[in-house]
Amino acid sequence: MAVGVRYIVHDVEAAVGFYTERLGFRLEMGPVPGFAILARGDLRLFLNQPGAGGAGHAGEQDGAPPAPGGWSRFQLVVEDLDEEIERLRGAGATFRGDVAEGAGGRQALVEDPSGNPVELFEPARR
Repeated sequence: MAVGVRYIVHDVEAAVGFYTERLGFRLEMGPVPGFAILARGDLRLFLNQPGAGGAGHAGEQDGAPPAPGGWSRFQLVVEDLDEEIERLRGAGATFRGDVAEGAGGRQALVEDPSGNPVELFEPARR
């Protein structure tokens, strides 16, 4: 079963480049004006610019347009978090804060070109 996540982005082409070149996604559809579909394993990532398609329009309740950012995110499991951070920083990626450590493992938040976070997670070794 595939799982889908939708992110609002300022620039679909820049986001496609980030996810395909830096995080190992493959392009499934597009980019067409304001929209693209990417995949990695069972995860499908839908990218929308504000105003493009139904998902890019203002909400009915408050009329506010969708915007990138926030703290909601999806998680990509990595084998070596420090290596991924070094590789992504070398490619110009921006991170939010420092590495967080807990009983389950270690995580870092990398931002896509629009500021949407992606959690990189290294499980604790048992």
